[in-house]
Amino acid sequence: MFWQSFDWSSVAAAFRVYGNRRMLFVLVMGFVSGIPLYLVLSTIAIWLTEAGVALAAIGLFAVVGFPWNLKFIWAPMMDSYAVPGLGRFLGRRKSWMLIAQLGLMAAIAALAMLDPLRDIWLVGLVTLTIAFFSASQDIVIDAYRIAILAPEEQGAGAAATQTGYRLGGLVSGAGALFLADFFSWEVTFLVMTGTILAGVMAALLAPVPQGDRDPAPAADSFWDRLGMAVTTPFYAFADRHGLRATALILVFILLYKFGDSFAGVMANAFYVKIGFTKSEIATASKIFGVFATLLGVFVGGALVFRWGVMAALVFCGFLQMFSNLMFVLQAEVGARIDLLFVTIGVENLSGGMGSAAFVAYLSLLCEKKFAGTQFALLSSIMALGRTFLSTPSGFLAELLGWSPFFALTVLAALPGVLMAIWMMRHMPLAVGPRPSLQSGV
Repeated sequence: MFWQSFDWSSVAAAFRVYGNRRMLFVLVMGFVSGIPLYLVLSTIAIWLTEAGVALAAIGLFAVVGFPWNLKFIWAPMMDSYAVPGLGRFLGRRKSWMLIAQLGLMAAIAALAMLDPLRDIWLVGLVTLTIAFFSASQDIVIDAYRIAILAPEEQGAGAAATQTGYRLGGLVSGAGALFLADFFSWEVTFLVMTGTILAGVMAALLAPVPQGDRDPAPAADSFWDRLGMAVTTPFYAFADRHGLRATALILVFILLYKFGDSFAGVMANAFYVKIGFTKSEIATASKIFGVFATLLGVFVGGALVFRWGVMAALVFCGFLQMFSNLMFVLQAEVGARIDLLFVTIGVENLSGGMGSAAFVAYLSLLCEKKFAGTQFALLSSIMALGRTFLSTPSGFLAELLGWSPFFALTVLAALPGVLMAIWMMRHMPLAVGPRPSLQSGV
């Protein structure tokens, strides 16, 4: 029988990668990364609406998301220089992590003392400050994960980060709303401030990667040092991969999740238009879908560990592509809730698997020394594909109708999958040695 001949020990070995202490630190850091993001992009808007702030003013709060798109601008400084004094004990990444977390705590706590109607401009400034410290924390968390994990562990590390991130989002999203209902917004913001202490403990206790306490490179002047910090990571990336390969990599980053994103942009509108209620969508998409995604990222991380990142990218790319056919089936059948759970389960499971493999791929592209800058740039390019290339989706859905539109998203995923197959044969990633640590794990 299949289950008797199957090598279950290999499956257990693939998932055993999640069992070391470094993964626990990565999970906690991902959790603290998700808290401020969902607070800024979701929860604060509800707080402002309840307080009676005009919708036009709430809409303007979208600009506070810019720090996450522009974080590669100040990432070179965080890659090259440690916080004076702290860097000697914690190293570059953890010293900046601690500063970002203390800044987050101060800014989130400040919200508890503000009146949205009376202090709306100050609320906007504080929210922008939260976004800045959150984006800065993301820079060093990504760089730390890449530096602390062996190449074959990067998929599991991506899964741990995304799992923590989703859990953090649940706490500062649904959890914050429950707190505000039972207590007050002031209590809610103070509790959210306290959750960042988990990250502070991780920053203090996690091991220091090798070389993280090394002094900054010597230069003749401050401006020389600044120039080296900004330009060296980009030159190093192009030099490491070559100009032709770099161009192909950037195109691949734009295309790999394109079909998945193209369908995802219109998914919620699709659910409403075919007749599902808000409660049905919330239950299937926002609760069941989150757990399907978490399962997907763990499976994807295990596949990277077992098969290697390129094979995992190809396999997960095919799953992502064909999962969009579930939307075609849903469009033909209509508002059947049992099928909605299957559609969302298949789509989120495959999307989570693809995300884990893709983040592992981006991580392996980066040099550990410049990981913060290089990963910030690559993830910004990934976001560019998700944001701008998907803008015609609504127009096409109206023009074609739901079934042809979602069939088109399957074709939109094909170039990324074909590129993954070609790159697996012609541009395999080199796997380096496991990094050594300067303190125990």
